[in-house]
Amino acid sequence: MNLNRREFSALAGATLLSHALPKLNAQASDRRIGYCIVGLGRISMDHFMPAVKQSNQSKITGIVSGHPDKARKMAAQYGVPESSIYTYENCDEMRNNKAIDAVYIALPNNMHSEYTIRAARAGKHVLCEKPMATSVADARAMIDACKQADVKLLIAYRCQYEPTNLRAIELIRQGKLGTVQAIESANGFNIRAGEWRLNKKMAGGGPLLDVGVYSLNACRYLTGEEPVEVKAYSSVIDHDGRFDQVEENTSWTMKFPSGILASCNTTYGASMDGCYRVHGSKGVLEVQSAFGYQGQHLKAEFGDKTSIDEPNPAKDPSHFVRMGDYFSNCILKNETPKTAGEEGLRDMEWMSRIYESCGLSL
Repeated sequence: MNLNRREFSALAGATLLSHALPKLNAQASDRRIGYCIVGLGRISMDHFMPAVKQSNQSKITGIVSGHPDKARKMAAQYGVPESSIYTYENCDEMRNNKAIDAVYIALPNNMHSEYTIRAARAGKHVLCEKPMATSVADARAMIDACKQADVKLLIAYRCQYEPTNLRAIELIRQGKLGTVQAIESANGFNIRAGEWRLNKKMAGGGPLLDVGVYSLNACRYLTGEEPVEVKAYSSVIDHDGRFDQVEENTSWTMKFPSGILASCNTTYGASMDGCYRVHGSKGVLEVQSAFGYQGQHLKAEFGDKTSIDEPNPAKDPSHFVRMGDYFSNCILKNETPKTAGEEGLRDMEWMSRIYESCGLSL
């Protein structure tokens, strides 16, 4: 991580004892960061764009889409002038649009690298959805391009800005669980035939890159450590044509420097309510719906017979409001984001290792 683990712990402890959405407007300036939306899909139209509408730090000032009618409709809804609507072919022209400070990239995985690099060369900061890319080489190229252009790059690990996940980190860092011994995590869903995520070229891989990355990233931020060893397996059980190009299931274990062992599962063949459970010498902590857009619920039991039961009432798109406002503040204050490109690169490197252990490749 760009933010070191001690700093990350301090951030969690200092800001997240409440589930209320914070006001991240401690700016001397009233200026809002203008975002150009690159790709009008479900995550951008149903989550990120509505979040920006709720924000006092950000606004939508541009759109890139291959669907003119959809682009004009969304532009009218968000007050974007027609002159700030671009196609994928001419989006480099946004370099001349002073209303656009940053881009939000919500494209298929294999397009993340190209459009991050193009945005950087146009002088725009980049908020890119996860997984960061479909190869380690592309992830490194994205980082290099943003550094050369002196623009910021944030990978959309929204759980690292979400109160319940940060509350879990806080409890672990405070020693409430004693010495952490093991972590279990799972995340998956039953995918429909025909989804682009089943296309190896577009997705880069199967459920690991799409939803398994949440468990991988969670084990890293919960332990505050980087793995030293990984072993993995993959399988296809449903031979119904969906998994001709990508795996259906991936399971892996990780060993961390402290000795903590983590066991993770991800699938495209069954519903898994994204969750994790952390076992320590003085207690156990679990978060249900840990990775969803809403519905997080933390429970913990400690050796002194005390317990915690904290459902989070915040509703979608609150995660995207927090993450977008955080990035806008990083831009305004000229600060490096804690989930910068290096964070995405580390997950790409570990997912490459997981696939290698399975006898597969990115």
